[in-house]
Amino acid sequence: MSNNNTSNPNLLKTPSSRNSHKITHNAFLEGLFGTIATIFTDKGVLLMLVIAPLLYGFFYPWPYQGEVVQEVPVGVIDYDRSELSNTIIRYSHASPDIKVQQYRDEKEAQKALYHSDIAGYLIIPKDLERDVFANKPAYVSVLGNNSYFLLNKQVQMGFTKAIGTVSGGIEVKRDVARGAYMDTAKNSTQAVPLRIDPMYNRSEGYGAYVVPAVSILILQQTLLMGTALLVGTWHENKKQNATATGWLGRILALSIVSFIMGCFYYGWVFSNQNYPRGHNMPGTLLFYALFAPTVSTLGCLLGMWFKERERSLQILIFSSLPMFFFSGYPWPLSQLPEAIQYIRWLFPTSSGMHASVQLNQMGASLSHVSGYLVNLVIYWVVAFILLLWVQKRQIDYNNKQA
Repeated sequence: MSNNNTSNPNLLKTPSSRNSHKITHNAFLEGLFGTIATIFTDKGVLLMLVIAPLLYGFFYPWPYQGEVVQEVPVGVIDYDRSELSNTIIRYSHASPDIKVQQYRDEKEAQKALYHSDIAGYLIIPKDLERDVFANKPAYVSVLGNNSYFLLNKQVQMGFTKAIGTVSGGIEVKRDVARGAYMDTAKNSTQAVPLRIDPMYNRSEGYGAYVVPAVSILILQQTLLMGTALLVGTWHENKKQNATATGWLGRILALSIVSFIMGCFYYGWVFSNQNYPRGHNMPGTLLFYALFAPTVSTLGCLLGMWFKERERSLQILIFSSLPMFFFSGYPWPLSQLPEAIQYIRWLFPTSSGMHASVQLNQMGASLSHVSGYLVNLVIYWVVAFILLLWVQKRQIDYNNKQA
């Protein structure tokens, strides 16, 4: 009996090897509706594709709601103790950027800085008033903690505005004493009036700068992990294979879900947070209509490559931060190492962040972001070809093993 079983080749094939080349979705509509049904019945996939983006949309912008930092605690050391130094301190108190407290000497202020009681301090040197009215060069020192650049910026700005205002008043008094009219003296302190008018980030806040770009990264990562999770599950159940049209149906189903999530961000999240938005909404929607299938296809490719349901989460969850810094958004591209300037194109977010921000926040035309859009189209074509190639390789390998 054992010899008969050995001689039968079909008995040597396990159920896995016999079904490993089975095509699950043969047609476009079969892949489309089959994938949609699976998304809403698999709790893990539903969590990644729908629930996670919704939660991020509510909670990620929350820490940045203050937008502009105000009333940063600072210190002042007054060695001059003159009317001029008192005026500087009074104007510093009036600044909304800083909240002033005085210290006896610099050592005491440094101790407060080291203990994070203050974010910086101003030193008013001895004989400041005497040097100013003697028409000698006079200086004050502002020291801050560069470890917290937002706080340090407010420290510098707060003291600079206060000192600049006092300095301008002194210039006016000098010109009037020399016989100039008051209006002429005031105008001469700033021969060319300076007006700072932010074009895109009106509040000059950190949230309006970082959240719209990071939102694209959030949408990409949740879509990548959810898609790879879904395809990995199919792989474990030997249902991963599909025809080319079947894969297109699967990709469209995933893209539709992601597109709805993208509309939630462009429509509700940015509006609720009052970020700059909607300056070229048709272009923005066209961009995301290219971005979603590109990321979906990459997720399918990774799912076929990983072959296991949880493997995508283990690997992709750690890739978000490098992708953000490699994108060229946090600092100028010219400051990135040359190798990274090429590596960054391996991630769809490198095109996605720049195209999204320029279209939605800055109102750029499609011609201005055409390079990013072409890159997404090329990325999708390459990823789709690789997806079919990986599937063919796996089928051929399983057939040889069988």
